[in-house]
Amino acid sequence: MKVLTTPEVRQYIKELSYILYKKDYFSYLEYAEKYVEELFVDIKTNLPTRLHKPAPERYAKYGDDLHYASFVKNKRTTWYAFFTKYRDENGEINYLVQYIANNHTIAQHL
Repeated sequence: MKVLTTPEVRQYIKELSYILYKKDYFSYLEYAEKYVEELFVDIKTNLPTRLHKPAPERYAKYGDDLHYASFVKNKRTTWYAFFTKYRDENGEINYLVQYIANNHTIAQHL
């Protein structure tokens, strides 16, 4: 079982710590980088075991048969990983994360 990400998600993860720092969610860039790293590790490690739901139709642009799982990081912020699940040629189940967002930007749509 593998958790993979699209190039767009990898780029977003690379930029996220700087975005969070610039928007004053963190006082130091190093803290933002640690937060994002922990988020990414949580997704890569725990996505296969998380409860997931079918994604609303508005997220269909990110993939067919899309699902999402939530990752609570603190009292105010929950992140959502949108993914598709498929079997590779060896029969192994893989998860392809195609979009990541938090409750501050998408909660009204879930």
